[in-house]
Amino acid sequence: MIVNQPELKKRKIALVANSTWSVYNFRIDLIRHLLLHFDVLIIAPKDEFASELTKAGCFYLDIHFNNRSENPLLDYALYKALKKIYQAERPDIIFHYVIKPNIYGSLAASSCGIQSVAVITGLGYTFDRRNWLNRVVSFLYRKALKKAGEVWFLNEEDANLFTERKLVDARKIKILPGEGINTSYFFPQSNKPVARSKAFQFLMSTRLLKSKGVGIYVEAARILKNKYREVRFELIGFFEKNHPDSITESEIRFWQKKGIIHYGGFARDVRPFLRQADCFVFPSFYHEGIPRCLLEAAAMEVPIITSLNTGCKEVVQEGVNGFLCAPNNAVELAARMEEMMRLSTDQRAELGRNGRELVSGKFNIEKILTEYDNTLESLKPKA
Repeated sequence: MIVNQPELKKRKIALVANSTWSVYNFRIDLIRHLLLHFDVLIIAPKDEFASELTKAGCFYLDIHFNNRSENPLLDYALYKALKKIYQAERPDIIFHYVIKPNIYGSLAASSCGIQSVAVITGLGYTFDRRNWLNRVVSFLYRKALKKAGEVWFLNEEDANLFTERKLVDARKIKILPGEGINTSYFFPQSNKPVARSKAFQFLMSTRLLKSKGVGIYVEAARILKNKYREVRFELIGFFEKNHPDSITESEIRFWQKKGIIHYGGFARDVRPFLRQADCFVFPSFYHEGIPRCLLEAAAMEVPIITSLNTGCKEVVQEGVNGFLCAPNNAVELAARMEEMMRLSTDQRAELGRNGRELVSGKFNIEKILTEYDNTLESLKPKA
């Protein structure tokens, strides 16, 4: 007689972030990998990508918080809300992303006896300012990261900064090569068709923030527009209306009216834009983790111009797959863009091929999935 054995209950993994858009955009390949063996719970403020995550097979819980609020009462409410969810859901392990989930989520998970990993995806504008907020965030990080099982960084400079400031025990640190890029999804188009226009086309794709260098890109475009007629400056991305650093819609309309840039709105799929681009530009002037936009461009063999700053310089090697320039310097950026325009088609194609080779070898998503698997195995509860 055959006795049906009860199915073993899957372990549950929770991912906690500041938006379902960021979870879907940065981690959908990770999620599909995890769903092969685990139940996956997403905890994040709701936006249009929540339904995409549930369609993929995730469980989803909405949570309200403002990642940029400086109100301690709201932050305490976030801690209580996360603790309540963790007590009810009892995930086996939790991965926290961005500042507030890293801090209040790590504390809440510890209070519930649940193992967690803090993923420092970038330092953001808070760490670029030596003020009271920087000191408060540093104090909270120091307290919270004691509770995390591991602390992951996307580049060595960020990890070194945290250890120098004694914000984290160096023995907990793991450095990932970004969050990975699926080079089977982001791939160059063979036999790229001749563009409808003869114009050389630059592209910038980003969250529309001043610190991402949007204004610098526009100023560089203005400089080049005075010298060249056949050049086009494309900008795509979404507004963060409550962010203190946000570009406004009126600024975008003004730049378009003046004929400096063309704003293509928010693109759920950036690949068609990248296939039309001759060069990708990302002049961010604050700490980045590993910018996803640079990995996407390089994977699709688009040469890059970006800032010589943390995170960006990990993706671009000067003269190999693009150019580097000083942060927050529109004149120098315009000069590097002009230099890119003067290269031959074959020279730019070589930069593009080198970029794809770089990301395929160093930033491929398979490397990231292996790191998650290793941590899940090492933090697995003992039988």
